[in-house]
Amino acid sequence: MDPLRHVKPAVRAVRAYTLAERDAPVKINQNENPWDLPESLKRRVLAAALARPWSRYPAFDPRELALALAAFSGWRADGILAGNGSNEMIEALLVVTVGAGTRVVIPEPTFTLYALLTTILGGEAVRVMLRKAGRLSSGRPAAASLSSFEPGSRSPDPDGPPDPSDSPDASGPFVYDIDALLEARRASGAPLTIVCSPNNPTGTSLSLADVERLCRDGDGLVVIDEAYHEFAGASVVPLLARHPNLVVLRTFSKAMGLAGLRVGYLLASPELVREVNKARLPYNVNFFSQLAALAALEERETLAGNVRRLVEGRERLLARLGDVPGVRAHASDANFFLLELLKADAKAVFDAMARRGVLVRDVTAYPLLARCLRVSVGSDEENDAFLHALGTALAEAGAYVETGRA
Repeated sequence: MDPLRHVKPAVRAVRAYTLAERDAPVKINQNENPWDLPESLKRRVLAAALARPWSRYPAFDPRELALALAAFSGWRADGILAGNGSNEMIEALLVVTVGAGTRVVIPEPTFTLYALLTTILGGEAVRVMLRKAGRLSSGRPAAASLSSFEPGSRSPDPDGPPDPSDSPDASGPFVYDIDALLEARRASGAPLTIVCSPNNPTGTSLSLADVERLCRDGDGLVVIDEAYHEFAGASVVPLLARHPNLVVLRTFSKAMGLAGLRVGYLLASPELVREVNKARLPYNVNFFSQLAALAALEERETLAGNVRRLVEGRERLLARLGDVPGVRAHASDANFFLLELLKADAKAVFDAMARRGVLVRDVTAYPLLARCLRVSVGSDEENDAFLHALGTALAEAGAYVETGRA
């Protein structure tokens, strides 16, 4: 008897989205906010939670939260859907739009959940590579790279061994290839395009003008994941009013400091939200998370101050890394950045820093990032600990050879 034979072959063929559990005194590997919510806010939430019966379901339709999100985002409440983290909203959107053979345009490297869920649902990821600033678009028909990263290349496994050819050159930071994205949409007939902006893991943003180009180029849905938008100081939400095919995803896990309580939301036309809502699980946002999200929205000025501190910390880190031989720190619009190891083995540096209690993210298995680590911006103390651990790891590797900032 083999019960696994009843599982879809496409599901059995892919790896799950996983993250190895590792403890470290300095944990800057998950793009979390290093500062917790104010104690007074947490006590208010706890008091409100204790004042209601826990034996009763939360609101089936969290209307109060939707109204607060509308005031916060500047979009209409009937065009907002709250979920158990933005990941649930990604899943719900794909469930109602992706079926057998549905093509979804996805830039790479990016958050791997988009392609994973597309594949599980029977769809086909049309992967369009980011390019380096200063390098012209390839101009090759995107249709030639359906389900691959370059014509004729392998289809990389984010959890598998890196290809040595997937290394960035020194021409600058990664940027979206808007012409290649447009060509991919047209050539593949994909009804869905998903762009993370700022992008995880490269910190790359797509300009409002380019988002409009995508929206105007046919009626296919354009999904912009704004998980890190607060750190970029820009949002595409103002475009929703004139582009009914635009969908925006947001989370409370980063700038809002609620990663442990899982709250996210989707913004789109009311007509589209009604359809996506059909794939939302009942009572998907528990009452405690709703209370915490409402309280966080009331503390937006405090949280905005934390965002400013993180942005300032990011720029200080990038400037200091510009003087560190053997690495190139890539400019970023998010609360993290890519660190390229010019000579040293990235995995060896990752392990050496982990031994010293500093945990960053190993992204060497992503396409184009075979020499890169992703570093979340932490508190001043965490950033100093990272720089010290990095310097020691590089010295061990004998990698003090070249300095650079992309």
